[in-house]
Amino acid sequence: MKSLAEFPPEARRAIRGVLCDIDDTLSTEGRITAEAYSAMQRLRDAGLLVIPVTGRPAGWCDHIARMWPVDGVVGENGAFYFRYDTASHKMQRRFVHDAATRTANRERLALIGHEIIATVPGAAIAADQQYRETDLAIDFCEDVPPLPQSAVDEIAARMAQHGLTAKVSSIHVNGWFGEYDKLGMSKMLLREAFGVDLDATRAHYVFAGDSPNDAPMFGYFPHAVGVANVADFGARVAQLPAYITRARCGAGFAELAECLLKAKMG
Repeated sequence: MKSLAEFPPEARRAIRGVLCDIDDTLSTEGRITAEAYSAMQRLRDAGLLVIPVTGRPAGWCDHIARMWPVDGVVGENGAFYFRYDTASHKMQRRFVHDAATRTANRERLALIGHEIIATVPGAAIAADQQYRETDLAIDFCEDVPPLPQSAVDEIAARMAQHGLTAKVSSIHVNGWFGEYDKLGMSKMLLREAFGVDLDATRAHYVFAGDSPNDAPMFGYFPHAVGVANVADFGARVAQLPAYITRARCGAGFAELAECLLKAKMG
């Protein structure tokens, strides 16, 4: 990973949008700081698209799409996108699976979740599970004492045994039925809502993240950026970003925003 200062100025000036993880990328110790929130607003004011891409639940994403300074949000690791149309005052919701499939899957996921917490000491169903439409989130350090890596690995392995796609974030292990991911839904959102062919224009977009489940995004975007805490995961991140910030978490995101905005103004 190169330092953010090595991000070429001409490439910074060509950036049209910023996609970003939320937990420990925008947030700091579980909170969105004024600095990070202001950075999103400043990016939008400068004409850039701002799109959080997160493992957080549909209930949160409805609020984010309505209330944050963003142009849409990809949630539950790529299960859907939400976009609030301010002109029509309507929420646009696009899911991978239909409502009947989501209902049936939630019943199966609930059983798997109870099995996991019964067999992995210290693990818990994530506090935001009741607001989820499509996946199972097992908490290993958000509202429970941090579990050892061996326990995190066991949670992911048990999900896989039940046929789930399992991904590890900085706070949860998420599992779902299907092979969708953050990248596929990000492409869909940009194509359907903004007419953007991301495969043809990926060099004009930045993705910012911090954890192993961001690896597909890191590998796809030539100008992907990790906030400094991405280094905490070491070799567990299958594909590292091109650049890394000096600051951690939300301060690192604000550092990225300043880097882009200075180039735009220069």
